[in-house]
Amino acid sequence: MITRLKGCPVNRALPAVRLRVPTDEDAVTWHRIFAHPDVMEFHGGRPAELSVYEELTARQRRHDAQLGFCLWSVLDEDGQVIGFTGAQPWERAWGPTGEIEIGWRLAREHWGKGYVTAAALQTLDRVRAAGLTDVVALVKARNARSIAVTRRLGMRLAETFTIPTSGEEGHCYRLDL
Repeated sequence: MITRLKGCPVNRALPAVRLRVPTDEDAVTWHRIFAHPDVMEFHGGRPAELSVYEELTARQRRHDAQLGFCLWSVLDEDGQVIGFTGAQPWERAWGPTGEIEIGWRLAREHWGKGYVTAAALQTLDRVRAAGLTDVVALVKARNARSIAVTRRLGMRLAETFTIPTSGEEGHCYRLDL
């Protein structure tokens, strides 16, 4: 299957993925598949407790009901949950407070196969349909894989900043929809 976004520099066939609002069961799956140290390298460095994912999936169900978008569970061709992608309001006191951030996280064994790009393209279609006119993505400067995704989506680097919680350099990418 080839998925393309107008103006998006994706030059390869992407896998078929499906997005759905996360369920209670997805919290358990996310907890398991995100426990890999490589997955958590740019997300605090260690696995989060199950309760973090329980709260996160509940919050995403609220976002979907109230906003029409959320961090959706990504399902592969076989219907297995392999991660998440989607959009949510940036609610921290630093960074692009109040703007809509797109993001993604994927089980380690599925990296490098086009799943994130395919799912992120669907996310952009969905947030555009929900009436958004632009989105941001915040990425740690060392996270070359996520930076590559922002480029494939056609995003532009808009700002470089210091992340207050870690002191690391961060990038804010923007995309007009």
